[in-house]
Amino acid sequence: MRYILKKTGVLLITLLLISLLAFLAFQIVPGDPTTKLLGSEYSPERAAALREEMGLNRNVLVRYVDWLTGFVTGDLGVSYSYGMGVRQVMEGKGVVTAALSLMAWLLVIAISIPLGITLARWQGGRLDRACVAMNQVFMAIPPFFLGILFTYIFGLVLHLFVPGGFISPQSSFWGFLGYLAFPALAIAIPKAAMVTKLLRSSIINQMGENYVRTAYSRGNSRWGVIRGHVLRNAILPVVTFVAMTLADIVAGSIIVEQVFALPGLGRLLLASIGNRDYPVVQCIVVIIAFVVVFMNYLADVVTQYIDPRVRLA
Repeated sequence: MRYILKKTGVLLITLLLISLLAFLAFQIVPGDPTTKLLGSEYSPERAAALREEMGLNRNVLVRYVDWLTGFVTGDLGVSYSYGMGVRQVMEGKGVVTAALSLMAWLLVIAISIPLGITLARWQGGRLDRACVAMNQVFMAIPPFFLGILFTYIFGLVLHLFVPGGFISPQSSFWGFLGYLAFPALAIAIPKAAMVTKLLRSSIINQMGENYVRTAYSRGNSRWGVIRGHVLRNAILPVVTFVAMTLADIVAGSIIVEQVFALPGLGRLLLASIGNRDYPVVQCIVVIIAFVVVFMNYLADVVTQYIDPRVRLA
């Protein structure tokens, strides 16, 4: 319990610092949102009046406390560009990014765990050598490039989906998931290659331990030793790494959304940065950071239950 409380405290402090840094970062970057809002009607007098109206002349720490209080209570502020609540602007877009990231993450697990175990079981075989070579290639390919390849091959050549023809979940839930399959796969393949390599190496390293020789002396087969003894120890670093890959998956989804023209938080984030729409940008950054930090926290807690020795750390 003390371990969990300690990790929870670190989680809350980390989120508080991230929110502060996210807020302060957009107060010091060059550019003024009033310039973008006024456009051709800009003048120093109008800009000053608009800054006063928007509350941008107040002390930065006072504005941060007001913003954080509103964020915690569900008031995400008002978008400068759209003139409506940030929650309304983000409505629907968060579903796209969350579904894409979750699908990619599940694909990483579904591909890498069985493949990593299989390659370790048949270490040195033809399948192992072929997959190890392919792993190096897949790890080096960025998701956006895979997205371009998938768009060309599966979209333009094989006509398995219509590039840019997004299907909303309201129109067809299964069509929505089907359209996300190729973007999710583009994000998942490089990460799955990394996790596969990590799990394979972890299992092979564990196979050299003394307890494995003892298990063999009791008549266990290689598969029996891996399944009954090795996998529990070998999976520990993989659990943490898989949780940490969510950060890269969310970042990858921001880029891949551009390739597949998905109306998610990634496209909204990039558009809002260009428009100096700081309330929207701050909200998206904090939400993404929360997901990443929380998944790392969850990985620590799960690892502790798998291996109680972690509590001593």
